[in-house]
Amino acid sequence: MFEITLTLDKKNKEALYLQLYKYFKAEIQNGQIKAGMKLPSKRKLAAHLGIGLNTVDTAYQQLMAEGYVESQLRKGFYAADLEPISPVNEPLPVKAEMKGPHDERSKIDYNHGRVDVDSFPHAVWKRCLNNTLYLQEREMFISGDPQGEWGIRAEISSYLFQSRGVRCGAEQVIIGAGTQYFIHLLRLLLGNERVFGLEDPGFHRVRQVLSLEGAKMAFIPLDESGMNVDSLKNSEADVAYVTPSHQFPSGMIMPIARRVELLNWAGGKKGYIIEDDYDGEFRHTGKPIPSLQGLDTKGKVIYLGTFSKSFIPTIRVGYMVLPKELACRYQENLIGYKQTVSRMIQETLCLFMKNGHWERHLNKMRTIYRKKNKVLLNAIEENFHDRVAVIGEKSGLHVLLKVKSSSSESELIQKAASVGVKVHPTSVYHSKKVKEPTVLIGYGGLTEKEIEEGIRLLKKVWP
Repeated sequence: MFEITLTLDKKNKEALYLQLYKYFKAEIQNGQIKAGMKLPSKRKLAAHLGIGLNTVDTAYQQLMAEGYVESQLRKGFYAADLEPISPVNEPLPVKAEMKGPHDERSKIDYNHGRVDVDSFPHAVWKRCLNNTLYLQEREMFISGDPQGEWGIRAEISSYLFQSRGVRCGAEQVIIGAGTQYFIHLLRLLLGNERVFGLEDPGFHRVRQVLSLEGAKMAFIPLDESGMNVDSLKNSEADVAYVTPSHQFPSGMIMPIARRVELLNWAGGKKGYIIEDDYDGEFRHTGKPIPSLQGLDTKGKVIYLGTFSKSFIPTIRVGYMVLPKELACRYQENLIGYKQTVSRMIQETLCLFMKNGHWERHLNKMRTIYRKKNKVLLNAIEENFHDRVAVIGEKSGLHVLLKVKSSSSESELIQKAASVGVKVHPTSVYHSKKVKEPTVLIGYGGLTEKEIEEGIRLLKKVWP
């Protein structure tokens, strides 16, 4: 038996049994109470501490439930034999400490993943959500179609044909939570022997998924028209992942001649093209470019789209349009995968689109983002003139700034942070080290005033 040196604080808001439980837990963890040592009986401990028997019993039961104490019939309670927990050798350095949800030091963040949330149609969305619950109350509590609800797939099919020239039926549309999920599904559909040709630079999250899954990859350089098809032909790739309507991150738009060249490559190679049209709705000069899928006559293009840029990222609704042959293969082999998007969100979005709210919202956002794009370009011109080169300004919600400076990319980012501005690196999108310092400026989630102020602050610290 050992001596109990615990004094319980009966005025403390914390329950007495918790104070007792924590005392024994700490003593066992630090080795003061060694494995096999017998704990005081419940009756003796209750009398010694002047507390109720039930309080001691509750503390002992919690210790037993967590494995710190073992009970032996008619003998009592004993400390369990635990492996010692390794101590932390060194505290995290100050720079590496984890940030809390509100520990954001940057006043202005040029994050390309953010959208204009102030323009979100809250009242209309709530009304659609309430109507969905009212009209389909029982169905909302039942698992829906693994491929996605038919209504939203039909609405997306109709919208894509009218706005992006995509030709498909609802049976070819798959609903899912994001590009990375779709890339995983495509790996299963297309087979492990496929080699993926990726734009270089290109979307790093696709590269990350393929790398983690052990896929073979070939990094294909870009030219002024997008993915270089000659380099693609000289590689082992038989699947090409491209962002033709607004190359990410470089921003060029793939012209029709290159699109045809790419389609011919896929037909001759018996391969596929994955067209990621992540923000094709927003073209600031002229009309949106028709999709690559709309030109496809041989069923070689897999089309990916999302509502993250055009609507709001947090609803996590994306869609994939499969060629008919792959759609049949999906039904045969992958229909067992559960749907990753809430049925309630799908049905609400379906009602939102069906009642014309989606088209009105999209037209409104095109105007807002076109104005923000102009404000950004004017601010860059006024403050930097020819000291920076702007890349990819004709479409989408971000631009690249190639800074004519002796500073490195990381130094430019650090200098921006010193005045409360967060700009983002582009080196993460390249397979090889980049010499010229280039940063990414996303403007969708900022006000016009913030866009201008951020550029003025950058002028102060970027020579």
